[in-house]
Amino acid sequence: MTSETTTGSAWRSALTVIQEVTPPFLPEGAHAMTVVIEYPPGDPGAPPHRHPGGPAFGYVIEGEMRFELEGEAPRVVRAGEAFWEPGGDVIHYSDGNHRDDAALRFVVTMICDPNQPMLVLVDDDELHSHRDRRP
Repeated sequence: MTSETTTGSAWRSALTVIQEVTPPFLPEGAHAMTVVIEYPPGDPGAPPHRHPGGPAFGYVIEGEMRFELEGEAPRVVRAGEAFWEPGGDVIHYSDGNHRDDAALRFVVTMICDPNQPMLVLVDDDELHSHRDRRP
C-alpha cells in the first residue's frame, strides 16, 4: 500500500485561491491573530477604525458585509468572498451587516505589531479631516 492510497488524492485539486495580495511591510516581532466576528441582522458593525499594527485579511463565511475602506468605494462582500485592508493609517469605515434578515459571520487574520493596539477607533474630528478621501 502506498502513502497515496492511505491519504487519498483529493488534496491535489482541493486548493482554490480566493485572494492573493502583497502585504505592506511587517514590523519586527509581529504576530498573527485570527478571529471570527458575528453580527446579527442589520447590525452596523464596528465604528470607523484602523489597524495600526499591520494588514488584515478576511473571508465572509455567512451573510453579506458592507465594506468600505478609505479611498475605495463602498461595496458588499458576500459569503465565499475575501477582503483585505493594508492597516496602518487607512481608515476602515464599515464592516456592518448588509442584510436585515440574516446574520453575518466572517473570519479575519490580522498581523499585529506588539507595540501597537490591534484596533483604534477614529474620532469625529479625524473623520472630518479625512472627508476628501472618501469617494
